[in-house]
Amino acid sequence: MKYRVMHTTEFIYDAQVGLCHNEARLQPQALSYQKVLASALQIDPLPHDYYERLDYFGNRTSYFSIQQPHDQLVVTATSEVEVAAPVLFDSAGSLVRESSLFDKVENLSWESARERLRRDRCAEVIEVSQFVFDSPMVSVEELLADFARPSFPPGKPLDEAVHDLTQRIYREFKYDPEFSTLATPLHEVMEHRSGVCQDFAHLAIGCLRSQGLAARYVSGYIETDPPAGKERLVGADASHAWFSVYVPDRGWLDFDPTNNQIAGERHITLAWGRDYTDVTPLKGVVFGGGKHTLRVAVDVRRIG
Repeated sequence: MKYRVMHTTEFIYDAQVGLCHNEARLQPQALSYQKVLASALQIDPLPHDYYERLDYFGNRTSYFSIQQPHDQLVVTATSEVEVAAPVLFDSAGSLVRESSLFDKVENLSWESARERLRRDRCAEVIEVSQFVFDSPMVSVEELLADFARPSFPPGKPLDEAVHDLTQRIYREFKYDPEFSTLATPLHEVMEHRSGVCQDFAHLAIGCLRSQGLAARYVSGYIETDPPAGKERLVGADASHAWFSVYVPDRGWLDFDPTNNQIAGERHITLAWGRDYTDVTPLKGVVFGGGKHTLRVAVDVRRIG
């Protein structure tokens, strides 16, 4: 599938900003299963400094500073990508081999996967081990382990266990964009059984880590359909999030608990990390400005 994605972020300040430094992760990764046909970042006002780099996790990252007074900042990322069918990925995002959904893991039990992470000393497992431990927004607590356990009985294949966990989150939690914010802790999400895609990804990651498994957070977009008989609205889509579980010798397998599915050709990958703090789309430091109003609009449109 080919898509055009436009992601616009607008800050309107109560007073003039004299200087700001910013970091953006708004351009898709070029991967074996995702081809970037075009990608550009438009910034208004024009930045004084601008450069791109790959961050610690290999994500495309743009740095820019604006050094003239301004009362508004608009950042628009426009990309065209082609995404392949569901695949299994290695630690560098390379295609391992195509297959249908879960037949790639060959009944590897979740305990075997955990033991491999504990005992293996190969470079890939050492690299992946960082995704077993706590991160700024995901701390392993007993309530996460308690929630996870029914999905991880002894001997259950890893893929089936993670699939079951994904289904339970989908069934038992309500998608409610009015409930949570970026700062809502997981124990409140658990208590109220409500949240958004970011919360559900963090919840799944915490559950997997509570069982000694490696899990990472993935940010991106998903193509959505308008209601029957309705025109598709510009800005109706939004940034999306899901999670990956590491399968020893085979790579990362992506699940989307918000939609109860394996991530596939309708999922467009921007970045991955331990949790949301590693992949924040746009963040920075502002000198001046006072309070501000934030507006975000995302449009994902199929092309070709």
